[in-house]
Amino acid sequence: MSWLIWAVAGGAILVAGFGVAAVPKLRARATDREVAWSTARTAIESATVSRDACAHRSEAAEAALARAGAIVAGGGGARAARSATKHARRADRLWRAAAGE
Repeated sequence: MSWLIWAVAGGAILVAGFGVAAVPKLRARATDREVAWSTARTAIESATVSRDACAHRSEAAEAALARAGAIVAGGGGARAARSATKHARRADRLWRAAAGE
């Protein structure tokens, strides 16, 4: 009977150890994903404002913003969000350049 108690206690300690190691990593990953998507949405909004303020058309900027929008619609992880941010910032730069800022 004593060995059963030790085996259960050892299993509980092992599970607790894995939990202590895994929970912070999972929380950090979730936070990183949330921050990346928030940054992507902000970059898309900024590019949209630049597009609306620009009197000239830019096909490259339109394509970059469309790619960013498609990535956001598709969802995904932090890597997809960073890619959407990159495309939206490129579109924003192109529209600012076309407007002469």
